[in-house]
Amino acid sequence: MKQKKIAVIGGGASGMMAAITASKQGAKVTVFEGNDRVGKKILATGNGKCNFSNENMTENCFYASDASFVERALQTFGVKQSRDFFESMGMLIRGREGYLYPASEQASTVLDLLRTEMEKTGVRLVTEAKIKTVSVLDAHKFVLRINEKEEVFDSLIVACGSQAAPKTGSDGSGYKLAKNLGHHIVPVVPALVQLRTKENLKVVSGVRAQAELSLKIDGKEAAREKGELQLTDYGVSGIVVFQMSRTAAYALKENKKVTVSVDFLRDFSKAAYEEFIAGRLECLKDRSVEQFFTGMLNKKLMIYFAKQAGLSLEMPVKNADKEKLLNVFGLCKNWTLHINATNSFENAQVCAGGVALSEVTDKMESKIHPGLFFAGEILDVDGKCGGYNLQWAWTSGYIAGLHAAK
Repeated sequence: MKQKKIAVIGGGASGMMAAITASKQGAKVTVFEGNDRVGKKILATGNGKCNFSNENMTENCFYASDASFVERALQTFGVKQSRDFFESMGMLIRGREGYLYPASEQASTVLDLLRTEMEKTGVRLVTEAKIKTVSVLDAHKFVLRINEKEEVFDSLIVACGSQAAPKTGSDGSGYKLAKNLGHHIVPVVPALVQLRTKENLKVVSGVRAQAELSLKIDGKEAAREKGELQLTDYGVSGIVVFQMSRTAAYALKENKKVTVSVDFLRDFSKAAYEEFIAGRLECLKDRSVEQFFTGMLNKKLMIYFAKQAGLSLEMPVKNADKEKLLNVFGLCKNWTLHINATNSFENAQVCAGGVALSEVTDKMESKIHPGLFFAGEILDVDGKCGGYNLQWAWTSGYIAGLHAAK
């Protein structure tokens, strides 16, 4: 029986998983990578520690037009299968509150093992490969023009990522390729990215604080998250912001009003909060405004709020306008920021949008061109922070590689 020839465009997480899986099924696999080496983006994941999956895994951890599509895929290749895959290659795994990392806490461990496995299974690797064109022959074969040369393949797996972090090679070319092959692309926006505010926050840049955030679109709450907020000169950052950024990005794309309300005192009930304010006003009334608010939150933040309320820091509290003092407390509990943009694709960890799931089977195969498969970020699936996007890479890559080889 003739050995099946498979091309994989993209040597990232999903592309390497697809290549290894297809090769283990007996196919002759070639990976075409635009960079001078594979897996550049893997090295940046998990702050260089590679949070490669998460034991708390459900379809609710992902955003997709069809949640059941993701659910069925995870049933085929989920967290257990990912653990087994990496453990079979010799990787020790360490868990932390459900987050899974290599015990070495080095992203290079994951990449080294994937590269070794590709070599071991006989995957051919072509780096610095520029895909000029892809065409489909009547016999459902695929002709790839790479660096002025042409090669013909029985199946094609497109796993060339999104537009996020283009310095790692994700330049969005996969969307153009898919579109040229007849696929619809759900509008693409940055996800897991910082948000920019109309307010200039330079004076509080660098402040980190635990908070609860409410994202509102045209005045209606669209998302709520708890965690560490990071303030920057241009806006807000941190995982708590990343988790809601894709929702904000789509709303901004539609020219809707987007705000974020920040509660730094989320553990106070309404009654306890009112009692806290009354007690502080009574017990610390002989202090200056600056001294009065010292100890509540980060000092830079409290000074900023006091000035926003129109208070002089040197003024004795007993002489200060009580309404202005209450306004400072109000900002601690409900600080509204107006979002006017996300940071760019260069700053995003992933993208939302991509190849429409309605045009792809559960085998990750195109409904338009049999033998054409998709894997990873190029599909209209994106996950929350916490190893979910890499799990989607392993899941979709495995399924695409398995069925492309059959």
